[in-house]
Amino acid sequence: MFEGVLPAIITPFKRNDRLDLDIEGLRANIEFLLSKGVHGIVPCGSTGESATLTFNEHEKVIEATVEVVDGKVPVVAGTGSNNTAEAVVLTKAAKDLEADGVLVISPYYNKPNRSGLIKHYTRLADLDIPVIVYNVPGRTGQNLDPTLVAELAKHPNIVGIKEASGDISQISKIIEMTRDEEFKVISGDDGITFPVLALGGVGVISVAANVEPARMAAMYEYYRTGQINKARDSHFQLSPLFRSMFIDTNPIPVKKAMELRGHAGGPPRLPLDELDKEKTAQLQKVLQTYD
Repeated sequence: MFEGVLPAIITPFKRNDRLDLDIEGLRANIEFLLSKGVHGIVPCGSTGESATLTFNEHEKVIEATVEVVDGKVPVVAGTGSNNTAEAVVLTKAAKDLEADGVLVISPYYNKPNRSGLIKHYTRLADLDIPVIVYNVPGRTGQNLDPTLVAELAKHPNIVGIKEASGDISQISKIIEMTRDEEFKVISGDDGITFPVLALGGVGVISVAANVEPARMAAMYEYYRTGQINKARDSHFQLSPLFRSMFIDTNPIPVKKAMELRGHAGGPPRLPLDELDKEKTAQLQKVLQTYD
């Protein structure tokens, strides 16, 4: 179910004092992505600024996403928190709103011990919805090592991991250690999607696919159908875009890129600020190469 290119979608905000949700813009963005052949939609992740969404806003974004997608592709809702009780509330809400699965970031700031991590993820998986673990040490301050991931993979509802450690050797070991489980490894970094696929990964939860969904989907389809050279060529063609998405903290550049392309974006919420003029010019130059 959770294979291919799944954009981690931005959450558009209106340019008013409160930066209210732009639900109509969100719907239009999702329609655009679906029209370009993406394989799933991931609302309320890091790219969706989940850290500054209220519980009510989380529910509104997930609800709108599920309605627009209407079963065409899977919806994997971000429901993580560094507070297990909050993650339970968000995960129950996603299940009630009929999301197909949830993406759960490893708890940040707390630095839980091994048994705490296992209990955290088990508590959510026991809610009877497919769970994708999200390992992003650069944001959480703590890496999920392969032995821990392999132990989590034994739970029937923990179905995969979004691996954003950037460590190809670690990703390879996770795939090696979970080959006997119904467990999928998904790249959490656009720039290493091609090598992750080569190791046996099944796709990417992508930032760049917000901006170039058709090209991202094509890269995956080339690989899936055995056109390895074409997939590699696509990887190199897209690499400048991948790098441009991280000239500042995600999702600052991708929100600006969406606006420059005529889609709904709006500013990020504080403590993130908008892309400055110099970096905006740099981003525009990269986008023009794809236009």
